[in-house]
Amino acid sequence: MAINNRESNVQEESNPLLSQQFEEPQKDAEKPAKASPETQSPEKSQAEMGHVNGGGNGCGWTADGLPLGHGSVMGEPMGRAQWDSGLLACLGRNDDFCSSDLEVCLLGSVAPCVLYGSNVERLGSTPGTFANHCLSYYGLYLIGNTFFGWNCLAPWFSYPSRTAIRRKFNLEGSCEALHRSCGCCGSFVEDEVQQEQCETACDFATHVFCHACALCQEGREIRRRMLHPGFNAQPVLVMIPPGEQAMGRGA
Repeated sequence: MAINNRESNVQEESNPLLSQQFEEPQKDAEKPAKASPETQSPEKSQAEMGHVNGGGNGCGWTADGLPLGHGSVMGEPMGRAQWDSGLLACLGRNDDFCSSDLEVCLLGSVAPCVLYGSNVERLGSTPGTFANHCLSYYGLYLIGNTFFGWNCLAPWFSYPSRTAIRRKFNLEGSCEALHRSCGCCGSFVEDEVQQEQCETACDFATHVFCHACALCQEGREIRRRMLHPGFNAQPVLVMIPPGEQAMGRGA
């Protein structure tokens, strides 16, 4: 009987069907799992997926917590946004900020130092810095008008705010806008560093030749994108002490 059992075990081990049963699960495990037709999605080109055009009213958020038009696609560059209003749109647009646009136009014409101080305070989101920027601008404004007959010194002091606004909100500069419209500024710009230098020079030229209009455009842009830092009320945490606990003995 023992001999018969050994022969049957040998036959079972040498059975080709038995070896195939053990080999088939191993092959199935080695094969990569194929996705079902429902989960498979065709590859989309960059043209189909599209680039993001940030800016405007009501949108996503940037790394600084600021609004953008749409969410960006992973691996794709963030598109530039256009300014909410043009440089010569003195009265702004007829929307919810119309009264604020009129205020900006009035300040830019009569008291540009007040408008500049307000813009920098909103941009830095730091309440209490209005007086420092306003007085510094006003001093340069008086010196320029007294000795040179026009406001030629304050633009040297105020143009970095335009560059900061453009970088913070990912707005297109003057060179990029000209290249987009007529293609006249893209031939001599080789990389992003030269492009940024060109845009900074255009920011300076805008403040020198169209200073009041530049301040008004920046004021309208900031008011549509950011609240005044004084309105950002910080939540107050009120600590309520626990009530007195008395030790009682059970009956």
